[in-house]
Amino acid sequence: MIRTELSAAGIDDPELRGAYRRCRTLNAAHGRTFFLATRLLAPDQRPPVHALYGFARYADDILDDFDPNLDAASRAARLQRLSDEFFAHNEHPDNPVLAAVEHTARRYGIHDELFDDFLASMRMDLTITDYPDRDALNLYMKGSAEAIGLQLLPILGTIGEPDEAAPYAAALGRAFQLTNFLRDVDEDLARQRVYLPADELAAHHVDRDLLMWCHTNRRTDRRVRDALAEQHEVARQVYRYAASGVDLLAPRSRPCVATALTLYSDILDCIEDSDFAVFTQRATVGNGRRLRVAGAGLLRSWRARLTHPAGAA
Repeated sequence: MIRTELSAAGIDDPELRGAYRRCRTLNAAHGRTFFLATRLLAPDQRPPVHALYGFARYADDILDDFDPNLDAASRAARLQRLSDEFFAHNEHPDNPVLAAVEHTARRYGIHDELFDDFLASMRMDLTITDYPDRDALNLYMKGSAEAIGLQLLPILGTIGEPDEAAPYAAALGRAFQLTNFLRDVDEDLARQRVYLPADELAAHHVDRDLLMWCHTNRRTDRRVRDALAEQHEVARQVYRYAASGVDLLAPRSRPCVATALTLYSDILDCIEDSDFAVFTQRATVGNGRRLRVAGAGLLRSWRARLTHPAGAA
């Protein structure tokens, strides 16, 4: 299957093919829902998407590796090396992930600014553990989530000017990350991070100490439940906005994006159905539901590719 995808994408160089395979392996191993949705893209679209995921995952692992021998300074140095290597634009980097993402960025005209924004947010994770308000959190998500959506846009294609679809692509990246923030509250606390606006939590008399109490005691205090419900509705609003832009994408890309949107928003349903028991269980979408949604998306994808092949509006 991967050979077919690489050939469809016109990637013939053996070393470059190996680099893209490495990124695909990272996506398959870590991006469970994302990888499933990627299978709904046309074969030529999949390798560049895997390359973007591989780069993001590689940077994220620098920050979240639980190796006790890696202090903040060591992680910062590794992240800086990654940045330096990427922006050197060496056509033949030793790192296979960089080789694939550099090739993808050149081929699709993905601007350096989007990668710079992403790496800036990764650096924030080295020193920032709390966000005082929505503006501060949005600044972080500009690089960590919105930039990813904008990087994908040239690969997905649009029916009109890309600038028209860009706000919706950015919003979808933000919606996915807001979902992760809610689902991973407990896991993030283990890393001493809180990705929820402190002032909005305070309106429900919630602070870091109360969140840590919930983490330690494996239960959701009523005040925390109310605060999380409010954050849940914020995420829902972002999903609604992002969904209204799916029709601006190239027809062959819509089933993939619509499927990812549905499955990620299903995670919000799981969180709500558990009554926000995020300290005792990690919200996941069952395999049956995943397969039903993906199966329906696959049928739509096949039809769209037949009706609107690559390059068609």
